[in-house]
Amino acid sequence: MKIEQIYTGCLAQGAYYIESNGEAAIIDPLRETAPYIERAHQDGATIKYIFETHFHADFVSGHIDLARKSGATIVYGPSAKTEFEMHEATDGERFQIGRVSVEVLHTPGHTPESTCYLLRDEDAKPVALFSGDTLFIGDVGRPDLAQKATGLTQEDLAGWLFDSLRNKVMSLPDDVIVYPAHGAGSACGKNMSSETWDTLGNQKRTNYALRADMTRSEFIQKSPLASSHHLSILPRMPP
Repeated sequence: MKIEQIYTGCLAQGAYYIESNGEAAIIDPLRETAPYIERAHQDGATIKYIFETHFHADFVSGHIDLARKSGATIVYGPSAKTEFEMHEATDGERFQIGRVSVEVLHTPGHTPESTCYLLRDEDAKPVALFSGDTLFIGDVGRPDLAQKATGLTQEDLAGWLFDSLRNKVMSLPDDVIVYPAHGAGSACGKNMSSETWDTLGNQKRTNYALRADMTRSEFIQKSPLASSHHLSILPRMPP
């Protein structure tokens, strides 16, 4: 099993390459598809899935071009609706990649369709969480970007995010490695670390938003909300 973080500093964005036994998956690819295709070619692997953690407001994803060139299936989480072909996953659904699997954890909050992907090894042991904009290193995702497109308030979305973190993320083993979609410099959070990955256990100890005794109302008040001039996320992305 191979996990590679492909980090683009100017965007503070992390894409991911997973390979096992000749099959590969890409998570949150950037527009330029060549790096992912070249990595798979070097490993003699076929790109089987392209996982999107959510609809992106801050960069153009390469998922459509990559799917066309590789034949891979684009996967979004529950409630995602698009004008292009993709697989809308169900919560808890698992996708096999060689000897490992990726489990869908629907974690609405940053956006309604926001989803984390849990990588399990060949013995089904949780290894890594690709947390998108749900959980950053040192922070959590902003719950205000999707409100115009959905008709929800930022308080509604922040409440969803609190539930997602407590019910889906914090219950995972402490040794799971967290790989977020963004790092320091991104506008998607307010307190992100310069580190681009960490163990979940360390985040439980150091991330203010994962404090064990934090109440739902306190979380909503402390969520990383931003001013209204920021772009709202779009529910549909044209090919």
